[in-house]
Amino acid sequence: MITWDTSARPVLAPDRNQPLDAIDFVVVDVETTGWTPGKAQITEIGAVRVSGGKLTGQFTSLVNPGGPIPGRVTELTGITDEMVAAAPPLDRVLPAFLAFASGGVLTAHNAPFDIGFLTAACRACGLPWPRPPVVDTVDLARRVLGADEVPNCKLATLAEYFGARTTPSHRALADAMATADVLTALLPRLDAAGISTLGEIRLRRVPGIWPRWLALPGRWLRRWPGRPPGRPWAVRYRPWLGTGTRGGRRGHRDRPGESGRGAHSGDGRGDRADPAGQ
Repeated sequence: MITWDTSARPVLAPDRNQPLDAIDFVVVDVETTGWTPGKAQITEIGAVRVSGGKLTGQFTSLVNPGGPIPGRVTELTGITDEMVAAAPPLDRVLPAFLAFASGGVLTAHNAPFDIGFLTAACRACGLPWPRPPVVDTVDLARRVLGADEVPNCKLATLAEYFGARTTPSHRALADAMATADVLTALLPRLDAAGISTLGEIRLRRVPGIWPRWLALPGRWLRRWPGRPPGRPWAVRYRPWLGTGTRGGRRGHRDRPGESGRGAHSGDGRGDRADPAGQ
């Protein structure tokens, strides 16, 4: 069953010079049957819409993946084959989610994971990816939080540090709500650091360079504007390791791409049982 509750009216696509406190952020989280977009399937999509620090709407739906959910994933998320048996298929859920997210800045914790699955889902359903602006709360946290404040940038760590109202639980809506609270807490930190517009968030990731991400099976390709002709692509492999989905909690690993302070095992000692960045 698709649950879509929002009092917010549709908004225009955000301008890169728009102040952050005037932007609609659509914070999304997906749960899946595995870790590789195009191979694993989405089992749940959850999202909340946040504007001016206030939650203005939410979206949630289980998704029938069309096949069995691996036992290790069920153990992690609590989502069973029985729960998704009567759920709508992806080609019904995805258009509803895209409509909900229209006009907003898509935001996720360790965004390459969620956006990789959503773009792969659009291809599978024959839908165009709307190319919304994307913000990664892992990236934001690394910019404004020091090692003396948090030991890593996993979602569970940040949610606890900022006193999020929802505890991450490897369910899509709960994790999206926790990420929304983390985002709301980070925005004043960004403003204090002189980052006050969407364009500054995106352009300051690497000074002078604005990477554009393209999801392909098994890898992420990053195009760097200004690279010499004939060498337009830098390839960064993102191995989908282990069993788990959103780092920092016992029994699963960080997502691929959640490296450094926000990645890998919950105790920071290398790859363990936890890929995803929670």
